Amino acid sequence: MPPRPPENLRLEALATPIGRALVVTDADGVLCAVDWEDYEARMRLLMARHHPGAEISPGRAPAAVREAFEAYFAGATGALAPLVWRTNGTPFQKAVWAALCDIPAGVTLSYAGLAARIGKPAAVRAVGLANGANPVGVVVPCHRVVGANGTLTGYGGGLHRKRWLLAHEGAGRFER
Repeated sequence: MPPRPPENLRLEALATPIGRALVVTDADGVLCAVDWEDYEARMRLLMARHHPGAEISPGRAPAAVREAFEAYFAGATGALAPLVWRTNGTPFQKAVWAALCDIPAGVTLSYAGLAARIGKPAAVRAVGLANGANPVGVVVPCHRVVGANGTLTGYGGGLHRKRWLLAHEGAGRFER
């Protein structure tokens, strides 16, 4: 079988109230990564892991993706949920990322609560690592996971962004 040609991915920087978001889509217009301009090196490292050999070139994201981000940052906090995303990862990571998508805007959940939701209550640290390896931040809302007592814990885009995103979404309900 001949080797597969490298995947061609497009990268567009979108202005947001909390900095420029880097949005990577594939040839089908499917979201592959979302990160912040000041964390581009990390995003490229994750892309190399999730899409080995892919070529990332400047290009526009599909209108539906751009419009969803504009709507989200304008206040429609559910606007990102319908976006299709595709990434590689272990089955465990994919389970964590799928569970993140079930946390509604306005709600925060502890790492222990997230581990329990995927049926692995003892895997709190592994859930934290999978959460941190999420290449599609904001869309797969890892910012909605907080410490056991409801305090803000690490966020790949910086705690200032996590704080802003949670306030933007009206986070008020905490689930352990």
